[in-house]
Amino acid sequence: MKFTKKTHACVRLEKEGQTLVIDPGGFSEEDAALGADAVLVTHEHPDHFDEARLRAGMEARPGAQIWTLKAVAEKISAAFPGRVHTVGHGDTFTAAGFDVQVHGELHAVIHPDIPRITNVGYLIDGGAVFHPGDALTVPDHPVETLMLPVMAPWNKISEVIEYVREVKPRRAYDIHDALLTDLARPIYDNQIGALGGTEHLRLTPGASARL
Repeated sequence: MKFTKKTHACVRLEKEGQTLVIDPGGFSEEDAALGADAVLVTHEHPDHFDEARLRAGMEARPGAQIWTLKAVAEKISAAFPGRVHTVGHGDTFTAAGFDVQVHGELHAVIHPDIPRITNVGYLIDGGAVFHPGDALTVPDHPVETLMLPVMAPWNKISEVIEYVREVKPRRAYDIHDALLTDLARPIYDNQIGALGGTEHLRLTPGASARL
């Protein structure tokens, strides 16, 4: 499959003429969901879920569908009846020709005083790709390519390194990186690459790789 990195947590997967987009949020490009045959949303935070971007994608392609958790589905279902599907941990489905398994239930802890919201991760094509959203969920399945939330208000680099070690993917690509400045990137690249125990990679927004 072809993987294209969009800004922040949004990724685009293409296979056999179909396109799957995950988390076209407010930090990603305005056209992030355009051309998608299916969209997956991990949770309701605006850097992962942007209603305007989703609407643009759904209106541009009448056959497009969304899979997401209840909190997001409630915000968008009325506008696109029959095209928004609610999922949770343990569910499996097929979206745009991709086989998807849902893993995880809660967002990572930001601060004890901030209530935790729901969050799901998506395991694509039997472990070819795993996008955890905003949690360090370890799926009960081998992972080839991990979309790695490298920098966020809810994590620190030691947790990121331990997460890579626990998942044991063949490779890890940085996502959730809009808050990481270019000045700091070499620190993350060097430490995760040296200590994570796997191939650690980074693409600039708009760049692609074959998985």
